[in-house]
Amino acid sequence: MPDATAPAAAPAPAADTAIDPAGFARLLDGVRRSAECLLATVGTLTDRQAREPSALPGWSRGHVLTHLARSADVYRWLLTVARTGVEPGPRADADALERALREGAGRGAAELVADLRGSLALLLDEATALPADRRATLVTALAGWRHPAWFTLHRCWRELETHHADLNLGYGTADWPADYLGWALDDTVAALAARAFPLARIEAQDLGRVWLPAPTGPAAPAGDAPTVTGPAHLLLAWLAGRGRDARLRSDQPLPAPPQWPLPPAPGWG
Repeated sequence: MPDATAPAAAPAPAADTAIDPAGFARLLDGVRRSAECLLATVGTLTDRQAREPSALPGWSRGHVLTHLARSADVYRWLLTVARTGVEPGPRADADALERALREGAGRGAAELVADLRGSLALLLDEATALPADRRATLVTALAGWRHPAWFTLHRCWRELETHHADLNLGYGTADWPADYLGWALDDTVAALAARAFPLARIEAQDLGRVWLPAPTGPAAPAGDAPTVTGPAHLLLAWLAGRGRDARLRSDQPLPAPPQWPLPPAPGWG
């Protein structure tokens, strides 16, 4: 959480934090499509289904939906700060978010879905209203790391797609869109490489893409880190802590991925 005496958003920074208008439009469209798909999945949710376990240990589907709604509120708060330069009321801290999750998870399905639909609509409205000259404004995640306002939409996209699959309502990792998979793997592998995670090569066969997160060349001992190959959605699911599918292939035992998601790398200060 930003210090109460410090500005919540910095002026628009250097060029490497910028996003071009077409890129922003594509990103916003990706978030909107994911939100619509999620809301379609939960549109007929029953009270019984809302109380049933999700794929996340200890969380019901009601927990997941409440978490998504409050996360959308957090992202909207950050976008409003970027747009106006003023905090739109107090920021929810970790304790407040945990309390909201605990108190909101037991609601009926209709209330859960209406809450999520309203929060996502307000978020998308705020993103749409963000002027081009404010999209690169640095804002601060609750964990303390900073990023441009436009990256807030990437964070939201990741929440929507990951937790849509966690609901275990027929939408799985194989349904993740190709554009989301490409970005999420790029971001995840860069963050792992910055933390010296021991993987030499990651190959997403269906995307025709390869990542080399570990150091290579004469200074890197041969066979020092494993390689892993498989469909992009299974690679991302494993790196996101959703388990390792038997269809992933590696030339040696794979390390356990760190807690996900990680702050992006390189960071923005």
